[in-house]
Amino acid sequence: SLDNADNLPGSIVRTVQHTQKTIILNHGDKDTRFASDTYLIQQQPKSLFCSPILNQGQFIGILYLENNLSAGAFTQERVEVLNLVCSQAAISIENARLYEQSQNYAKKLECTVQELQQTQQQLQKSFEELKQAQLQVVQSEKMASIGQLTAGIAHEINNPLSFISGNLTFTDDYIQNIIELLELYQTEWLSPSEKILNKVEDIELDYLIEDLPKSINSMKQGMKRITEISKSMRTFSRGDTVAKVPFNIHEGIDSTLLILKHRLKASVTRPEIEVVKNYGNLPEVNCYPGQLNQVFMNLIANAIDALEESNLGKTFEEIETAPNQIILTTEIDSENQQIIIRIKDNGMGMSESVKEKVFEHLFTTKGVGKGTGLGLSISRQIVEEKHRGKLTLTSALGEGTEFAIALPL
Repeated sequence: SLDNADNLPGSIVRTVQHTQKTIILNHGDKDTRFASDTYLIQQQPKSLFCSPILNQGQFIGILYLENNLSAGAFTQERVEVLNLVCSQAAISIENARLYEQSQNYAKKLECTVQELQQTQQQLQKSFEELKQAQLQVVQSEKMASIGQLTAGIAHEINNPLSFISGNLTFTDDYIQNIIELLELYQTEWLSPSEKILNKVEDIELDYLIEDLPKSINSMKQGMKRITEISKSMRTFSRGDTVAKVPFNIHEGIDSTLLILKHRLKASVTRPEIEVVKNYGNLPEVNCYPGQLNQVFMNLIANAIDALEESNLGKTFEEIETAPNQIILTTEIDSENQQIIIRIKDNGMGMSESVKEKVFEHLFTTKGVGKGTGLGLSISRQIVEEKHRGKLTLTSALGEGTEFAIALPL
């Protein structure tokens, strides 16, 4: 302890420790603060340097030097060097502390591993828990990094959304009233003029009367979808946990396809990717809809990526002959009391080595900037940890890939 150091000038050491400022004394310097210091009276050093060692503003030690041969030993140039020494010492001390801490942690970890090795079952369980914990940390960091952005976007969406939604309700009523009035005119006014008849024919009035309510209904559906997206963004930005609710799986898949529609449509290099829906008669499932939609997004987006990769080197006509397909199948497994959702593509498939690693977090076969290696591992966590279900895959080179999601009823 610095307070109990008998071979140092205690008054100077304590002053440096409290003020965190360097003190330099030369023989003959008069400083009444230290006149009664026993060490200085007995030893009478000709030059003295005492400086705090600080790490990020925190006091961790003192560098004390004295010279009994000559006064003025600590020149400006030497002081600059000593200040650098203090900085390096602070780094070295902190590194030593961290090293010691890591060594202690390593020892504890080694003991823990030795205990876990008692049984294979305990080791496997702990290993899986560690991987899931790492995945949760990565996911939490990702959510935190964009949470503020999504909250702001959701807020900006909500303002015009409320205005449009409110006016759309009135617009629907107004249009229905106008249609009813027009139909009443057609019934009661039996001899309209030729000019009116021509106008009716030009604007295709019967078609307008039939199609306009459909257009309004489409707008309402669009508003509903935007509202759901905004709500999902707000929920994501809060990072809260929502209780399971009954959910229509088909609506979730369809909404995901809507978001990915820009990737499914035709481009200059390939025709449109065909989406085949083989939907069974599913009941609503108690689940976390937002999380399941994230799984659908990951799996369908991966299918699109696989198809685009399989198209490399092919002409538009070659792809058109054997068109890209994504087949979506849902069914009830009555025996096991679960529903099955299958997402299959007719891409190039996976090798055995890729299949073994595909659910490992941070594993990806995509190029730099095109994949994080998190999508499938997060999807498996959502299905199996959050919903007590199962996510599996079937794939072979040249035969495409199919992911199957099993969710308990």
